[in-house]
Amino acid sequence: MTTMATYNKRGYKPKTKPEKIEKEEIFDDSESTTAEVFSTLDEGANKTEEWLEKNQKTLIIVVAVIAIGALCAWAYSQFVLEPKQEEAVSETTEANKYYDLALNSTGKEKDSLYTLALEGVNGKFGLIKISEEYSGTDVGNIATYQAGMAYLNIGGDKLQKAIDYLKAYDGGDSVLQSIAQAGIGDALVQAGQAGDAVSYYMNAAETNENEFTTPKYLLKAAQVALTTGDNSTAVKALERIEENYPNAEEFKTAQVLLGQAQAASN
Repeated sequence: MTTMATYNKRGYKPKTKPEKIEKEEIFDDSESTTAEVFSTLDEGANKTEEWLEKNQKTLIIVVAVIAIGALCAWAYSQFVLEPKQEEAVSETTEANKYYDLALNSTGKEKDSLYTLALEGVNGKFGLIKISEEYSGTDVGNIATYQAGMAYLNIGGDKLQKAIDYLKAYDGGDSVLQSIAQAGIGDALVQAGQAGDAVSYYMNAAETNENEFTTPKYLLKAAQVALTTGDNSTAVKALERIEENYPNAEEFKTAQVLLGQAQAASN
């Protein structure tokens, strides 16, 4: 029997099963954060959708109310104010005619013409009625101004009515608003309330500032302030004329009065 020997070769190592290399999982923080953001957005979107579903009727009502409000405002302007404005223009012809005649007249005739303009004639409304009936229109607003100026020119026991109408007039920042404010000042002076008139003259000067009405009303404010002993207001008004309106007709008078006012203040 032949015996077969098994030899180990030098350096030979027995084969072993290859070790499994476990791959480490690599996590990207940015990917995780992004996922969280999208998750949050999804939750927010879901909540928004739920809120919209619950409040859908309310939202529809709110939008409808806004739309109806805008439509009503447009309809009121288109179908009420505009026709009313046209009607008012037609109605003012006689009142304007006598108001213009009164402006160019004197004495008792002047008062009579203003009265006709105020009360109406020849079957047409006067300024008083136009102001009332067409309130909210430009024509009604101008009639309010004219009524105030008519009462101011008539004077006497009509001064309070002049003040009331001129206060009711809304001229924004126009020259007419400036004249209306000065008219209130004039009425107060005539009514013996000079101290209250100064602020209206100052308002008149500061409304729609220009080279003509501003120095005119600053001078009036200063003159009335001096009569009431309000020298500081007089000085301020006169200095404004001296500094800002050297070409105004009131400039020389303002310089003279300024010297007097400054002397009285010392």
